[in-house]
Order: sequence, then structure tokens, then C-alpha cells
Amino acid sequence: MTDLLTWAELGGSLTAISGAVYARRAHPAAYWSTVGLPASMVRLLASYSSTMDACGLTAEPPRWRALAVRATTRREVRPVPPRRGMIRPTSTGLRIRLRLAPGQEPADVAASAERLRHAWGVHAVYVRDIKPGVVELRLVGFDVLRKVRLPKRGDSGFLRVPVALREDATAFVRDYQAVPHELVLGATLSGKSMFLRNLIAKLAAQPVVLAGIDCKRGVELAPFAARFSALATDPEQAAELLPVLVKEMEDRYDLIKARQGIALGTPDELITSDVWGLPEDERPSPIVLFIDEVAELFLVATRKEEERRDEMVTHLIRLAQLGRAAGIYLEVCGQRFGAELGKGVTMLRAQLTGRVCHRVNDEASAKMALGDIAPEAVHAACAIAPELPGLAVVGDTSGGWSRIRTPYLSLADAAATCREAAHLAPDIPALTPFRPYVPPVPAKESGPATVPRPLPE
Repeated sequence: MTDLLTWAELGGSLTAISGAVYARRAHPAAYWSTVGLPASMVRLLASYSSTMDACGLTAEPPRWRALAVRATTRREVRPVPPRRGMIRPTSTGLRIRLRLAPGQEPADVAASAERLRHAWGVHAVYVRDIKPGVVELRLVGFDVLRKVRLPKRGDSGFLRVPVALREDATAFVRDYQAVPHELVLGATLSGKSMFLRNLIAKLAAQPVVLAGIDCKRGVELAPFAARFSALATDPEQAAELLPVLVKEMEDRYDLIKARQGIALGTPDELITSDVWGLPEDERPSPIVLFIDEVAELFLVATRKEEERRDEMVTHLIRLAQLGRAAGIYLEVCGQRFGAELGKGVTMLRAQLTGRVCHRVNDEASAKMALGDIAPEAVHAACAIAPELPGLAVVGDTSGGWSRIRTPYLSLADAAATCREAAHLAPDIPALTPFRPYVPPVPAKESGPATVPRPLPE
């Protein structure tokens, strides 16, 4: 009987271990909540002081404390670690706030992030500066980019939409008022179209004018035509649409000048205000222009096409330089965007503040996207594996960068979202000639009527 109990206990232990191993690989979020979180908290609480000492993050205690220890215990005074705040568990990890000792800086803690990760058995450790003397440690328990789930409490708002997940388990928010124009690069099957699909689906639910230029005959943007106010599907149509957008931008500047009492002859470059200073009933709706495969606008074969290209580049540069104040924003996508495409490319790229680089085919393409703002991110962009579509490196003008990944969104769901939100498209009379034709959705055919079978006699 004892042997049977022993074998049963052993079998139960092996089953539990096997289940934990399977859950860690197949369901990392569930494994973290049940096993990883308690284990990491125990390691952190048990080894906090020794880990901080090994990482060189301890400091000498205040003189009054040292004198009190010597007077009461007569033992050696040892360096003390940073004062730790309350541990806050999350669905993806832990958060802890530390008060730094005099003479320490957040960079000291960030330099020890890899040591802290191994000591406490988590996937990654990130350091964020909260206020002078206080930093927050964000411990991530598992690889959140392997199966992307955006936080339920998204930091969203008008012209502010979460479209991807950062590697520290926070949402990457596309904020057009903070970063008006963005460049998105990526090779074929890198996830660039998925990023664009998520962005359009999120913006479709807001009263924003969506315009598009898709020189691949509209295969990327045509499924969302129900929500677009203007769509050009070849360079000829794009050459007609861009001047209309420039004229709309100039009209908005005239509206701003009229409202503020500025003389109509004042150059646009000398006006520092924008449409957001206008009363709500006079404020025009913002416009987001999506350009897919921007290289198609620059490629020419004849002299006539070269003149058209130069004109389109000039319009794009004007929109990038002056469009923000008029509420016009650019989302430029492509596989490459270098000086070999022709004059004006470098000048246009300099106006695109946001940079998102998916997997690319060569290092030069990564340098086009990130080399001028975050040189350290170029190597990270080149290391993206082909089996991880949607993974990208995002950089900003501050030199910071991070990895993100876009959640999967089917084309049918994104198109359905745009059809349901078609009534939210603001009316811009100047864009009416460019509104795409949307065929009616065919009604579902009902199947043949079922005739009941006669009962056997």
C-alpha cells in the first residue's frame, strides 16, 4: 500500500511538472500568474539586499544611522540598498519603485538591468525615471512579443491610438499631435501592412478624414475604401490629389489668419499657431494621408514623368513642413526610402519625425529609417527574424528606441470596421472628386428551404 501511494505521488508530481512546462511554452501569461509571479516575488524579497550589493547599487548609510547601529548592536555598519517601495504585480510582470541614494542616477540602475533579470528569474528588466531620486523597475515575466495582447486600458484619445505592444509590456501609442508625421519601412511580409491595417482600423472610429495614395492599384488600401474620403491608386491620380491637399492646407492657414486678425499677405512660415486654437465650430477636421509604397511616386521612365515626380515631391515636402499646424498628417510607408530615389527624398525624410522599421533586406535600409535619429537601433532592426512578422524597431528624435510588435488583425475584420464607421467620415468638399467607389455589400443568400421528410408508415 505504501509503495502504491509513493508511485501515485510521484506520478502526480511528474504530471504537475509536465503541465507547468507545457503552460510555460504554450500559455506564458497563465504560467506567470500561477507559478512565475509567486516564485519571482520570493526571489526578490529574499535576495534584494544581496543582489543590490552585488550590482554595486548600495550606498553608505547616513552618519546618524551608523552611529545608532554601533551604539545599540556594536556590529559592523554595512552599505544599504535603495529604499524599496511596494511591489505591484501585473498581468505581465512586477513594478517596483526605488528611491536612489545621494550620488546615484537612473543610469546606474539601468546598467545593472541584465544582472537583476538573472537574479530574480524574469524575462527582462526595464528602468523608467519617475522624478528626481525615484525610478521604477518594470519586471517583465515572459516574452510579451511572442503572442501580442494589447493592454485593456489603452492610452487612447483623439488622434491618439494604440497600435502595437512594446517589449516592456506597454502600448505603443501613435499620437499624431505629438509626432505629426511618420515613416514606416519594411520588406515584403515583414508586417508593415499589418501595422497600417491596425492604424486605419483604430482611426476609422474617430471623426478624422482619411486619404490614401496606393500606387499598387489600390490592393492595400482599397479594402478600407468605405471609410476613405479620397484614394489615389496610381501616380497620375496622386499627382491630382496632392495639389488639392496643398490647397486645402493653404485655405486652413487663411482661416487661422482671418480668425487671429493677421494680414492675409503674411507668409505661412511666420504663423506659429494652428487649427487647434480655433473655436470648435470653426475648426476643420484633421486629415491623415496614408502613402503606401512611396517609392512608386519617385520612379520615372520618361522626361514627362520626371516633371510630374518633381511636382509631387514638392507638394509632399510642403505638406510635411507646414501640414501639422493645418491638421494634416502624413503616414509614409515603403520598402526603401533612400537618396537613390531622386532629389527631395532626404529633405522629405528629415520632416518625418516618427520612425518604424520592420525587417529589412539590408543594413542600408535600416540606416535610412533609424540611422539619423537612433544609430544604436540599426543593429536591432537588422536582427529581426523572418519568422516574427510584425516585429519592428521604433525610434524617436530623442535617440531612444524600443522593439514593438503589431497584433494580428484580419483583413476582413479591418474592412468591416471601416464599413461600419463610414458615416463618421467628415465631409471635405475639395476631396469629393477623389472619393473611391464602394460597391454595395451583397446580401447573404438564404439556403434552400428544408422540406420535412415524411415519417415512415
